[in-house]
Amino acid sequence: MVTAGSNPEVAVIPLVGGKLCLDFVNTASNRAGGEPSEYLRSYADLVDWCMRAELFGKAEAARLRGEAERRPELAAAAFGRAIALREAIYRLCLDVAGGRTADPGALDALNAVLADGTAGRRLRPASEGFCWAWADRVEGLDWMVWPLAYSAAELLTSSEIERLKQCTGDTCDWLFVDESRNRSRRWCDMRDCGNRAKARRHYHRRKGGTRETSPPGRS
Repeated sequence: MVTAGSNPEVAVIPLVGGKLCLDFVNTASNRAGGEPSEYLRSYADLVDWCMRAELFGKAEAARLRGEAERRPELAAAAFGRAIALREAIYRLCLDVAGGRTADPGALDALNAVLADGTAGRRLRPASEGFCWAWADRVEGLDWMVWPLAYSAAELLTSSEIERLKQCTGDTCDWLFVDESRNRSRRWCDMRDCGNRAKARRHYHRRKGGTRETSPPGRS
């Protein structure tokens, strides 16, 4: 479903990160390039993406859109906090992948959301045992950042963080957990950046070149 006035690309954005938090990070690309690409341009886009990622269904989406229409300033602030969290998670993941010390500001930003979300986390019965769920505050417009933050915390504290990689496309900085047996995955999606890389190599072979270049990224 695409909300009127929102970005239609959000409804079909690939979810290839392997973790909820990484798919959220991947709503932007080419951050270091001259022409960064952004999927989330408004609060409506954020709601649409959360539906795409199955964080909630149509009923909650309708409630959030209605609240946003009644209180646009609060919606804009909530959207800003969500994007700030996304970029904090991105910086932390890059630091871990690069073997660097975690950015203190990014870590503080993530911890602040985790602390705020603790009050909204509930243990509930599930079909098999129990599961974590989120109790929204009636007036809340950004409760969706809590599960996103917890997804990041769970990844950063798990052994799967050792499989964290960044797409090798020139203008694609998407992150993913490499679940291949020999950890040889290079691209966010073989059908996207992977195919671009293959096409580029084929072109240079036909032209008699020997240099392998990275694929162009997303636009």
